[in-house]
Amino acid sequence: MRRQLALLVASLAVGFMATPASAYMVYVSNEKENTMTVVDSTTMKVVKTVDVGQRPRGITISPDGKFIYLCASDDDTIQVIDTATLQVVGTLPSGPDPELFTLSPDGKVLYVANENDNLVTVIDLDTKKVVAEIPVGVEPEGMGVSPDGKTLVNTSETTSMAHFIDTQTHEITDNVLVDSRPRFAQFKPDGSEVWVSAEVGGTVSIIDNATRQVTHKITFDIPGLRAEAIQPVGIRITADGKKAYVALGPANRVAVVNAQTYEVEKYVLVGQRVWQLAFTPDQKMIISTNGISNDITFIDVATDEPIESVTVGALPWGVVVSPK
Repeated sequence: MRRQLALLVASLAVGFMATPASAYMVYVSNEKENTMTVVDSTTMKVVKTVDVGQRPRGITISPDGKFIYLCASDDDTIQVIDTATLQVVGTLPSGPDPELFTLSPDGKVLYVANENDNLVTVIDLDTKKVVAEIPVGVEPEGMGVSPDGKTLVNTSETTSMAHFIDTQTHEITDNVLVDSRPRFAQFKPDGSEVWVSAEVGGTVSIIDNATRQVTHKITFDIPGLRAEAIQPVGIRITADGKKAYVALGPANRVAVVNAQTYEVEKYVLVGQRVWQLAFTPDQKMIISTNGISNDITFIDVATDEPIESVTVGALPWGVVVSPK
C-alpha cells in the first residue's frame, strides 16, 4: 500500500512539473476581413477565425473573461461575443461609427468614441443602455480611464486635444492641447500620468493628472527612416510603471521607453504598420498588431526581443488577451 501511495505521489509530482504555463487566448480584430482571430498564447497558433460585423476595430474583454466587446464600426454597433462559444450573443447601442473604447475598472461601464458624431457614448453594461452622450472634439478616438475610475480621457484627432472627463458628472473638466492627430490615451498604473500618442506629430505627450499640464514629450529617432514614417499609436505601460511600449505605425517597430526617465531604450522590429498592443496578464509578453503584414508579433518583455509572428486576418487592428 505504501509503495502504491509513493508511486502515486511521484506520478502526480512529475505531472505537475510537466504542466505548461497557463495559456491565454489572444483575440484580434481584422478590419478588412470582418473577422476575429483567436490565437493560443502558448502554442502561438491560430485556434479559430470568427465572422463578426463590418470593419471591426476596437476590442476589449470583460474582467471575468466571459465576454468580448467588439466595435463593428460600419454597422454602428458593438457586438458582444461569448468567449466559451465564440458566438455573437448580443449588441450594444454604441452610437454611430464606434472606433475605440475603454472599460471602467469595475467592468460595469463602457466608454465609446464615436468618430463621425464627435461624441463619447457611455453605456451601462448591466442595463445595456446609453446613460450619457458627451460632446467632445472633432474625430474622437483615443480612450483611457484612470485606475480609480474617476477620470476618463478622450483624444480628438482633428482638434488635437486630450479631453479630461469626470465619470460621475459626464462633464469635461480640462482640455489639454497635444500634437497633431492624437490616437491613444493610456494612464500610468498609479494614475499619476496620462500618455497620449500623436500619430502625425510623431510624439507622445506625458500629461500630469493632477495639474493637467504636459510635463514631458517623447520623440523618436530611427536611423534610416524619415520622421514622417514614425507614427505613434498604441501605448501600454507595465504594471510596475517602469517601462512603456509604443506602437510606431509604418515605422514597423515598437519603441521601448523607460517610463521613469522618458528615454527611448530600444526599437523592436515587428511586422508592417504596427497599430495596437496588449500584454498577457502575467506581463511576460506583449503582442502587437501589424496591419499591412496581416500578422501579430509576440515580444518577450524580459528581453524586449520578438519571439514569433503569427499570420491572422486582413489588416489586424485591435488586440486583447483573456484575463486567465
